[in-house]
Amino acid sequence: MRIDIISAVPELLDSPLNHSILGRAQKKGLVEIVVHNLHDYGKGTYKQIDDYCFGGDAGMVLMIEPIHRLIQDLQKERTYDQIIYVTPDGPVLDQPTANRLSCYENLIILCGHYKGIDHRIREHIITMEISIGNYVLSGGELPAAVICDSIVRLLPGVLSDETSALSDSFQDELLAPPIYTRPADYNGWKVPEVLLSGNPKLIKNWQEEQALERTRLLRPELLNSASE
Repeated sequence: MRIDIISAVPELLDSPLNHSILGRAQKKGLVEIVVHNLHDYGKGTYKQIDDYCFGGDAGMVLMIEPIHRLIQDLQKERTYDQIIYVTPDGPVLDQPTANRLSCYENLIILCGHYKGIDHRIREHIITMEISIGNYVLSGGELPAAVICDSIVRLLPGVLSDETSALSDSFQDELLAPPIYTRPADYNGWKVPEVLLSGNPKLIKNWQEEQALERTRLLRPELLNSASE
């Protein structure tokens, strides 16, 4: 898989993309993540990438030309399955979306900045929009890193135990059950006996019951959506 990220502030992506799981996945050659500085395609001596809003609204807007030219250059090299814009007014990222994106070969992620981007980019170039929540950040770099992490961890060979991702919260519309590790008794706080029983069937039944109960208590809307 290859992911190209377009950013006005690429430095913000250095740490999240190059350490931990994402960093190891790239070193293994399982994914290629390339960050492009939008200023390289800016206009004039000062590499301008933003301008004032038509209509007089406050805030600067990323211009259409630098973004379009950069994407055109990328498309000359390969075909992209999706061109994603991260925006707070897009559909909220969920596990089924991450699962679907992990099956693609080439993705572009466009990070907004300032007031946002010229809407014509969204109308004519973007093929998919994603939000990571109903709030506003200073730019799309952190959401882009979140999206990359949610996708890359699902790729075969990225996690040392590939079944781990399949048991994460939301994979089956339920929250994950409680998890424990040694010691079995710490400060009088004990691990549930069933997990120490060595009986796979009992353990699986307990985990399913706990997942359902935690979802009912903490995120009941997941159960409602699953039943629709």
